[in-house]
Amino acid sequence: MINGNKLTPAEWEIMDTVWNLGGSPSVRDVLEHAYPNGEKAYTTIQTLMNLLEKKGLLTRKKIGLVNFYTPVTQREDMLQRETEHLISRVFRGSAPALANFLIAEEDLSLDDIKNIKALLKEKEAQLKEK
Repeated sequence: MINGNKLTPAEWEIMDTVWNLGGSPSVRDVLEHAYPNGEKAYTTIQTLMNLLEKKGLLTRKKIGLVNFYTPVTQREDMLQRETEHLISRVFRGSAPALANFLIAEEDLSLDDIKNIKALLKEKEAQLKEK
């Protein structure tokens, strides 16, 4: 993460919503998109978004009485950092160990296995081109 802070599941939900909405959504935009049935209160979302700003993941711009939040990083960059952290911390830096764990522990269908093989072939071809 930007300041080395780990995101909570609720913070991931907020960030994911901000990324999906694009641009600079308000607290109300995030609330209505992520929790259309009122599962969370406005003040809860506002607090989470302010925490994400303090963590350096969102910037805030006030226009009139409304705060608009813009992500500092792209979703893919955040996934990369989180995955690297997981691999480093849990799998002693070994991506193959993570892949082995997922393949061994997950209930994969034949289609899943075909898709994984296709991804591996594509990655192999990319590496051969270098």
